[in-house]
Amino acid sequence: MDWDKLRIFHAVADAGSLTHAGDQLHLSQSAVSRQVRSLEETLNATLFHRHARGLILTEQGELLFDATRAMIKRLDAATARIRDSEDEVFGELRVTTTIGFGTLWLAPRLAKLYEKYPDLKIDLMLEERVLDLPMREADVAIRMKEPSQADLIRKRLMGVHMGLYASPEYLARTAAPASVEELSDHRLICQNINSAQVSAATYLVKELVTNDIASMLTVNNYFGVLQAVLNNLGIGVLPDYLTYDFPNLVRVLPEVESVEVPVFLAYPEELRHSQRIAAFRDFVQQEIFAYRKTVKEQKIS
Repeated sequence: MDWDKLRIFHAVADAGSLTHAGDQLHLSQSAVSRQVRSLEETLNATLFHRHARGLILTEQGELLFDATRAMIKRLDAATARIRDSEDEVFGELRVTTTIGFGTLWLAPRLAKLYEKYPDLKIDLMLEERVLDLPMREADVAIRMKEPSQADLIRKRLMGVHMGLYASPEYLARTAAPASVEELSDHRLICQNINSAQVSAATYLVKELVTNDIASMLTVNNYFGVLQAVLNNLGIGVLPDYLTYDFPNLVRVLPEVESVEVPVFLAYPEELRHSQRIAAFRDFVQQEIFAYRKTVKEQKIS
């Protein structure tokens, strides 16, 4: 298939209009229409349903659009890698981490990275599934365990413990438990033990629910747990790094916590010299250093 025709098809499918696609491509509407029609003839398939309000992809069109979208994304990534230099930091950087760490710690800090490197295009992929870095599902990962692949460069960032937290308003209304057994008098908010999460958190929750917890709220990510705690629904199982950005959280039963969860940054060996990776790595390490320094100062005071 002719790449020019595919490129024009993709623009039309993305814009949903021959006119808008023509404006983006600096082509006349008739020229765009001819190219799309020619592609349909080559494939012997109808790619668009034509309506007065615009164009709608057919089933065959959807299949082709998925393919061209993947092609263009890979071309953009390849172009950025080719243009990586010692002096410039730009292009797409695909970052993967967990939903909790990504939404609660990483995303709020990215403004600082963009201030320094405004031409970066970060694709933040938040999911509990571990993406395969050597297979290029992502460029860099922040993981809650040490990566097992041998062909990855890894850097330990910090250690995290899961603990029990509540809002001041909730504790003003309901006396804080003095023992684990008294948790049965409170609503426990946590991730469902069957949801994807670090094993340390699962073990802690399993241990807590042996105390006949009468009322529970389970959520499949820590962002939801935090929102419930902030809205005074009960006592939540949360990572301790949240106390840096949410200083009003009150630690409940400080002796109750999970084993340490190591946090690692990892990226493929082949991207060792990527300036985008270096910029992101240095940014994360600086933020972690600031976090650890503040935590240390808080403990001393």
